[in-house]
Amino acid sequence: MTTHPPHLAGAGSALPGEPVDNAALSAALGVSAEWIELFIGTRTRHFARDLVTGEVRRSLADLCAQAAEEAMANGGVEAADIEFLVLGTATPDHLMPTTASQVADLLGLDQLPTYQLQSGCAGAVQALDLARHLIGSGEFGCGLVIGGDVCTKHLDLRRDLSAAAPSDLVNGVLFGDGAGAAVLTAEPHGAAVALLRTLNRCTGLGRSPGQIIDWFGLADRDEDRQALTEDYKAIEESVPVMAAEILWELLDTLGWAADDVDFLLPPQLSGRMTRQIAEHLALPSAHEISCVALTGNNGNALPFLQIEQLLPKMGSGQKALAVAVESSKWIKAGFALEKR
Repeated sequence: MTTHPPHLAGAGSALPGEPVDNAALSAALGVSAEWIELFIGTRTRHFARDLVTGEVRRSLADLCAQAAEEAMANGGVEAADIEFLVLGTATPDHLMPTTASQVADLLGLDQLPTYQLQSGCAGAVQALDLARHLIGSGEFGCGLVIGGDVCTKHLDLRRDLSAAAPSDLVNGVLFGDGAGAAVLTAEPHGAAVALLRTLNRCTGLGRSPGQIIDWFGLADRDEDRQALTEDYKAIEESVPVMAAEILWELLDTLGWAADDVDFLLPPQLSGRMTRQIAEHLALPSAHEISCVALTGNNGNALPFLQIEQLLPKMGSGQKALAVAVESSKWIKAGFALEKR
């Protein structure tokens, strides 16, 4: 087992179609554009499905493969260098075959281990955690880590949301689609940013889930229950508190002071919630790296979209902390980076 940390060599992303602004979303769903702007604070998002025709234009596998190709190009590695692939998602294209194996096929990868982690906003960090341990085992020198979600599969374009309660409206306007990826290497390569630590812990013992995404089989797909439900009030109350706990646990584990952090990657729930959480975390000397106001909440893509923004900005000796909270069963997640 190696004792030095793995490194992020490069990152990439894929967002389907042109940005959809609040006016277009308002026209499609019958929701006030002003309400979206004030309550959600997200200005644009990208959809893999056409809002007018309902046609699916891009699959999750398509988006993940595009993001992975960009990450490899930015990291200066070839497909032949990739020795494993890990994908985190809450919205796979199919139950079988896994989207991870489909992405490998699209990339021309064969005879290598592929892993798919079924999780929400923490899935990207779980994928990084697994990849860090695979590299640390000494068996692998280079791998692809991918996160992505296509949330519009849960957006019913036939439904008029104009009279829906705010808690129900959230599910229609919060999410977007997309994918992100990073190349992890055993030795410094490309961007050469060290992945020092990952945090991944389920903390929801005895607590009701904050978010549920259902799977419908042939026997129950015609039931009236929604496929996607969430307790947005519980999320608003809990996520800022959990984010602060994650931040201070990482700082304590690393032996860093708050002033040591040059970049903060806060949880990307919505434009409004992200602003509030960043203020709550109170790291005034850290530069915030956020994207959700322009991309929508595209789940497991978000940490990789943040990493893609971050890598070109980091100078020698600079440090970054990322915080992610998954409300499904209240999972704490995060990671620490340093440019050596």
